[in-house]
Amino acid sequence: MNMSTGRSLKERFAQEKPLFSVEFFPPKDEAGGKRMLQTAAQFESHQPDFVSITYGAGGGTRATTLRYAKVLQKEYGFEVMPHLTCVGHTRDELLEILEEFAEAGFRNVMALRGDPPKGETTFKAVPGGLSYGSDLVSLIRENFPDFGIGVGGYPEKHPEADTAEIDLQNLKTKVDAGADFITTQLFFNNAVYHQFVDRCRNRGIHIPVLPGLLPVLSIGQVRRFCAMCEAGLPAELENNLENAEEESQPAVGANWALEQIKDLLDKGAPGYHLYALNKSQSTLQILEGLNRK
Repeated sequence: MNMSTGRSLKERFAQEKPLFSVEFFPPKDEAGGKRMLQTAAQFESHQPDFVSITYGAGGGTRATTLRYAKVLQKEYGFEVMPHLTCVGHTRDELLEILEEFAEAGFRNVMALRGDPPKGETTFKAVPGGLSYGSDLVSLIRENFPDFGIGVGGYPEKHPEADTAEIDLQNLKTKVDAGADFITTQLFFNNAVYHQFVDRCRNRGIHIPVLPGLLPVLSIGQVRRFCAMCEAGLPAELENNLENAEEESQPAVGANWALEQIKDLLDKGAPGYHLYALNKSQSTLQILEGLNRK
């Protein structure tokens, strides 16, 4: 058993020094795993404050998530925050997984309801399972009180929420259940983030709101992502990508994200979280632009 123990990210945020974090997803095969770890190796010298690793629908990547989370922790010394979703799990199974996280030395969890399994349009809890992200936050806080708990927030509204107000109320429920910080879904217009933070504060949500940013790789990719999570695509970014050669589009996307980060940090954001998609080039370009060695 790996007995190394991490620290709750609540402590990191309390230091009021901007955090830098990167998100990985569990690879589908050994070749994908090798690529992911090569990417991780390139981030090692930049010392992210934490890295997160996502969790597949229906718990399909449970073993893979845990396996690679351990490698990222042990081989690269990263503070690792595994994601956990309610999809396909009973309450007892979720406690079992959380126990596995604790035994592996993880002290932070990104608690999410999760998307419906492929082919289904609505979320349904399994018998004995949990229905909402707030239920999962409560479960973690009650049984693993020393864990840092992150939750997701949608600056431009969750696609399933009827109104932005209802979405914000759902977020407040998760925060009141014991969340320590919010990581946002991707956005490309910083005004959207600042308005979201203001709305959170007005609603009595005072925990850190970490901006989540996607370094765009192509015009097709960003259109798909924006359609999926109902995020706005600024005309300027769209034009820049359309006017760039295909091989130059990742540099355009990285430059846009870099300018977003500079502005966000200037205006007091608690850091930045990069959806790196297991690729290193764009993230390294951003870190060099920030002079983060």
